Amino acid sequence: MIVEQIWTGNAYRNFNYLIACPETGEALAVDPLDHQKCLARAKDKGWTITQILNTHEHGDHTGGNGPMIAATGAKLLAHAGAIGRIAGIDRGLKAGDVIKVGKSVELECLDTPGHTMSHICLLSHTDQPALFCGDTLFNAGAGNCHGGGHPNALYTTFATQLAKLPDATLVYPGHDYIANNLRFTLDREPDNAHAKALLKNVENQDPAKALVSTLALEMEINTFFRLTRPTVIKRLREAFPDLPENPDAKTVFLKLRELRNSW
Repeated sequence: MIVEQIWTGNAYRNFNYLIACPETGEALAVDPLDHQKCLARAKDKGWTITQILNTHEHGDHTGGNGPMIAATGAKLLAHAGAIGRIAGIDRGLKAGDVIKVGKSVELECLDTPGHTMSHICLLSHTDQPALFCGDTLFNAGAGNCHGGGHPNALYTTFATQLAKLPDATLVYPGHDYIANNLRFTLDREPDNAHAKALLKNVENQDPAKALVSTLALEMEINTFFRLTRPTVIKRLREAFPDLPENPDAKTVFLKLRELRNSW
């Protein structure tokens, strides 16, 4: 499996992806908003885009569908629940479905509601797994729930699916928000030395050559995975004095998400 992360350079700081089979040159385009860059990269690599996957229905992830399909004839894949929200879906996906690209690439669909209720993440069947997580999981952050999602569902996705993935899993998010997310982590956990050191390394990084994190790294620097840390809870009780001394993990997650909405 070959992964090309494509930096759009737009105001929303989107990442687009091409996932290619090295044997056949067939490729899947993930959320190809910048269709011109995606098509140019595929041409440079000698790849043929045969499928398009939208992680969810928001326009900054679906906006390139029309020109991409017109240029390639690719089939459009998305969550089955997004039928009616995304035009022209050829294959509606559910949890456990496998997308095959060429001869050797297999990507398993995870049903990951929260940012929206019709959100798909892809997990590669490779020796080192890779997670293409759209707007569910960001480097050092979590998706918002403003556009048709729900924070309760997002917590469940984090707790029952993402947190259980192998530590070595590579994380490929839909946007480059890492610097600001690390600042939020440090606002919530000022003694997080790992987050502080990483922020110095990435705050001026070239997003076209972005850091690719792992789940193990996210566990160290992403406050939405650090729900039992004493400093996180102490700081949270300063913002929400009615919280008990030992709040449950879901309550911590929901309060962090509430703070992040206006941070």
